[in-house]
Amino acid sequence: MNEPLYTIEILRLAASIPHFGPLGDSDGQAEVGSPTCGSTISVAVKLDENGRVRELGQQVEACAFGQASAALMGAHALGRQAHEVQSAITDLSDWLDGSREDPGRWPGLGALSVARSRKGRRGAMLLPFRALLAAIEDAAKQSQ
Repeated sequence: MNEPLYTIEILRLAASIPHFGPLGDSDGQAEVGSPTCGSTISVAVKLDENGRVRELGQQVEACAFGQASAALMGAHALGRQAHEVQSAITDLSDWLDGSREDPGRWPGLGALSVARSRKGRRGAMLLPFRALLAAIEDAAKQSQ
């Protein structure tokens, strides 16, 4: 018997996105979308003097997997720097495509394991992290 696509854990995460909503007066922001599934994630950040995320706001229009990934990203984004987010993107991407055994060091990503076999969902799960990285990079450009 096949495992259900949307597990209770995925639905719980999808319903609990932290830092949801716009962030006024941000240092940087980005919006990324997936032409494949139509998901869109907008992220705004305020950074501290060391380039770490101090505040975060996100708006998420995505499937339950994109929402669950946004919840996991948001729950652990504060205090992160660009290189840590880039590592999370690489690790998650490699795990989703099967070239890595675990999802990496970003907490909680193992909850997305049910979607590893569904290629069409992978892009939505990477979007929140790509948006976060782009927002951090935008903030770095703005400060120059």
